[in-house]
Formats: sequence, C-alpha cells, structure tokens
Amino acid sequence: MELPSNLLSDEASPEWMNKGDNAWQLTAATMVGLQSIPGLVILYASLMKKTWAINSAFMAFYAFAAVLLCWVSWAFRMSFGDKMVFFLGKPGVALDEKFLLEKAFLGNFPNATMVFYQGVFAGITLILIAGALLGRMNIRAWMLFVPLWVTFSYTVVAFSIWSPKGWLAKHGVIDFAGGYVIHLSAGVAGFTAAYWVGPRAEKDRETFPAGANNMIMMIAGAGLLWMGWSGFNGGGPFVANTIASLAVLNTHVCTAASIIVWIMLDTFYFGKPNLFGAVQGMITGLVCITPAAGIVQGWAAILMGLISGSIPWYTMMVLHNKINFLKHIDDPMAVFHTHAIASALGGILTGFFAVPKLCRLFYMVPDWEKYIGLAYGLQTNGATRAGLKQMVVQIEAMIFVICYNVVVTSLICLLVKVLVPLRLNIDELPMGDKVMHGEVAFAMNSEVDKFVNIKHNKIYDTQDFSSIQESRSLGELQMV
Repeated sequence: MELPSNLLSDEASPEWMNKGDNAWQLTAATMVGLQSIPGLVILYASLMKKTWAINSAFMAFYAFAAVLLCWVSWAFRMSFGDKMVFFLGKPGVALDEKFLLEKAFLGNFPNATMVFYQGVFAGITLILIAGALLGRMNIRAWMLFVPLWVTFSYTVVAFSIWSPKGWLAKHGVIDFAGGYVIHLSAGVAGFTAAYWVGPRAEKDRETFPAGANNMIMMIAGAGLLWMGWSGFNGGGPFVANTIASLAVLNTHVCTAASIIVWIMLDTFYFGKPNLFGAVQGMITGLVCITPAAGIVQGWAAILMGLISGSIPWYTMMVLHNKINFLKHIDDPMAVFHTHAIASALGGILTGFFAVPKLCRLFYMVPDWEKYIGLAYGLQTNGATRAGLKQMVVQIEAMIFVICYNVVVTSLICLLVKVLVPLRLNIDELPMGDKVMHGEVAFAMNSEVDKFVNIKHNKIYDTQDFSSIQESRSLGELQMV
C-alpha cells in the first residue's frame, strides 16, 4: 500500500520531518510573536498616558526586532548549541542553510523552525522587561540594554534550564514552557532595572492606571496575549500530541480561575471590580501555569489559578504599599508581582503537582522517573525521596535565576549608564514622546502642531508638513 503523495518524503521533506509537527510549531511560534507584536505593543501603549504611548510601543517594537537579529547571529547557539561551559553554549551564527535545514536537537522539524520558535520567546522576554521601565527610560539606553541582556542573561538561563546539556536540565528541573526562563527572568530583571533607571514623574505615578489613554484597546492587547498563550504553552512539547492539547486546556482553565479570584478580591477589598485588575489576574494565571502546563491534572491547574489570583494580588495590592523598598521601585506594569512572584509560585507548584505519567509522555527520556511531583511521591511507595528532590531542584533553579538576573542586570545597567543616561532628566519627563521621538500619538485635527527644522531653524505649521516631508528627512524635524 502506497502513502498519499503529500506524505511521501523528498529532498524538501526528509523522512525525519513530521509535517504536522512542523506546521503546529510554526503556528505556535507565530502566535507567540503576535502576543508581542501587536499584543503587548497595544497593551503598553494603551495603558500609559498619551504622552508616552509612542515610546511604550516603540520600546516593545524595537526589542522584538533587535532580539531576533541577535538570536540568529549568536544567541541561539549560546542558548542551545554545543556546550562551552556548564551554563552556556558556544556562540555561533544560525543563518547557514545547511544548519537550518538539519533536524533540530528536539522534535521532528528543522532547525529553522526551532530557531524561530525560540527566538520569539527571547523577544517577548525583553518586551516583558520593558513593562517595568515604561514612561521614563532613555530610548538610547534601552537600545543598548536589549542586545546586552539577551546575550549575557537570557542565553545563560536558557542553556542552563532548557538545553539538554545544561546543568539544571541535568538536575531534573521542570520548566514546561518558560516559567523560569522567561517570566521569572523578566520579572526579576525588570524590577532590578527599574531600581537603576529610577521612577517616572511623580504626577505620572499618581495617575496610573487611571490616566490610561484607552482602556478598551488595553483589553484588546490583553486578549491577544491570552489567546496567544495557546501557542506559548501548546508549543512546549515540540509535538502536536495529547500533551500539547492538555497544556492548552490547562492554560486557559488556570487563567480563568485566576481572573475570577482577582476580581472577587478587588470587589471585596475596594468595593467594585475593575478592568485593570482583571487583566493582572489574567497575566498571573498565564504565568503561573506556564512551567506546569502539560504535566499537571486539570484540577491542579484550577488550584494553581486560585493561588495565582490571590497571592500576587496580596503582594501587589497590600504588601507592596507596606514595604518602603517596594514602594520606591517604579514598576508600571507590576512585572515583579505578575511575573516574578507568579512564576516562582508556578515553579514550586510544578514541583508539587507534576504527574509522573505526564512527565514521561512529555520528556520521553529513559530516566523519566526522576520527574515526579511531591504530591505523587508521597503517595507512591519508595518515591518520597524523589518527590522531595524535585521540590529542591525547583527551588534551586528559582534561586539561581533570581540571583543571576539581579547581578547581571545590575552590571548591564551600570555599563549602559557610563555611555548614556538611563533616564530622561526631570525637565524632559513631562514631554515624553515629543522629546524621545518627535511624534505624538493622538494629534487632533483641530490642533496646529508646529515643527522646527533643526538644520535651518525654521518653523512650520502642520499644513505645511506634507510638503516638507517630501523634501526633508523626517529625522531633521522635531516636534515642540
């Protein structure tokens, strides 16, 4: 019996490639990309004051592009290539067609698919960090920070946890789709960078998030983020199989539970539910389930949602206002609470709820028995020690990611500070986008904005601007 022609192997579809897996992995990668562009671009730009909308969108847009170039130039192989030291791979390009068309180190698809999939994960990590730095960071400092951080921080954590040759991977840490690699790293790095950059203007802090320029567009961005998580966690197994399906369902169940809990706590504590709180509950649920998505039961996913909707709510709404150090750090998108706290909870709960059978189906390795949650270790004869070990490994990985990111992010900020100021000066902060980019996000037709031609020191009204841009470079024009 012959196979249909579309299933036959050929030079472009070698025998080792599974077309279904390849199609799903590319789809999942694109969904993660859409979480960033436009998802987080819309979310950030809508939540900030209109004077900072363009800068907020630009920081995310730039980060995604810059990371992808770094990724194919050297960072992918530092994260997943041949081991240089126990925590880092050898730098190398991922651009040669011979390499890109070979079978990836995991999964039945080519390296090109793996490079893109992992690249969008690296990209969204930097965009999440940006959430802690909106509304005041010097854009030139951000443009330096991005390639430095992805090179010296992201690659080390990714290799340690996700590469089969990494030291934490060999210890048996479970991080299904990036709870530690992406969210804990982003939360800690964002909070650390926010400390070094300094706060926004006091007026901007006092009016946030009530001063958001478009809450309805914010929920549109949040919706893209939520639905895109089907690719974020569903692509984790690198196979279009039952574990991918379970990961997607658990992701949305946990998120729904987290949202409801956050809304109920807001209603009880503040007297009414609010949209901003619902979005925060959504994010904490998505982040918490990420390290466990495909290797826990559905009931465990709901329990994780209840925890992710309550503990980060408490740290953000109550504890944050009682601890002076936390109050001092200006973190507009609360990435410390929604990503660092939520991912740390997720990592520990993964070590407790991980189902041995699901771990076997996910990892498909001979020594799969080492992956067992403490809850199951206590119920299985002779497995208590293994369950306790899993919890220790999860905590060990969490401590490593936190400490490493605090140190490396601080060093990067101090290096960048030597070259350019990390923050706009106090006189420029109220002008926001006008100073940073010479643009405004919401220019009304009735308003007559004036532009100064820096080179010739001439003033033009907006009616003249269309003719100006035909003969002058936009780079010569600055809005005042």
